[in-house]
Amino acid sequence: MWKRPLQILGLLLCLLGWVLVGCTLAMDHWRVAQLGGQGGSSVVAAAWFWSDLWRDCYEDSTALVNCVDFGVLWTVKENLQAVRGLLLTGLCLGLLGAVLTFFGMECTRVGGDGARKDGTLATACAFHLAGCASDVAGYCLYINRVVAVFLHSKADPSKLSYEMGPPLYLGLVGSLLIFLGCAAHCATVCGRKPPQRHFMAPSTREKHGNRRVTQGHKRVHVSSKRSRVSSYRMASVVVV
Repeated sequence: MWKRPLQILGLLLCLLGWVLVGCTLAMDHWRVAQLGGQGGSSVVAAAWFWSDLWRDCYEDSTALVNCVDFGVLWTVKENLQAVRGLLLTGLCLGLLGAVLTFFGMECTRVGGDGARKDGTLATACAFHLAGCASDVAGYCLYINRVVAVFLHSKADPSKLSYEMGPPLYLGLVGSLLIFLGCAAHCATVCGRKPPQRHFMAPSTREKHGNRRVTQGHKRVHVSSKRSRVSSYRMASVVVV
């Protein structure tokens, strides 16, 4: 009885993780750089430069935001294109995994018997894990780029020093939830006991003077000695 609640919990974790990953695609402030904001004057002026997967923006202390959208696909940087592709690929694999999870759960009446449901659920876990790995690779690639720019800014103070924004942390948390959901599903698949096989013992029955021996699917009919003796006497009487 513990398998159904664990499967439902795993499904909820996977769905929540994919929702978080999908939200990061539309969120701003993937990387943030701040200028100004230093004390020592009566008027504190600050400006923020931030970027996401689709545009670069500038925001001042009066909350005025000016953005420049990225151009066509072939003018975007290669690393940014790779991050987009990895995240979208992960979402597609996660969608397939979510659909297969519904067919592989025991609380649903579609998908076949227990063994077939286990295979479907294992396949769904494989899709979830592949999508999760794709998303983590995309986030790590973007984080690597942010860290590289940060280190270059330390060497050259004239460059902006970018920091990681909330969408990166949210995406990593979503990937962790997906991994935990897959672990719960794998525990239900591996914890199922194999079906036990029952062997039928041979049975012996007598009917109409004949002994019928049944063993498996083969039946052997053996005539009794009494019938053989009677037939021999009848033949001897006729001959005499």
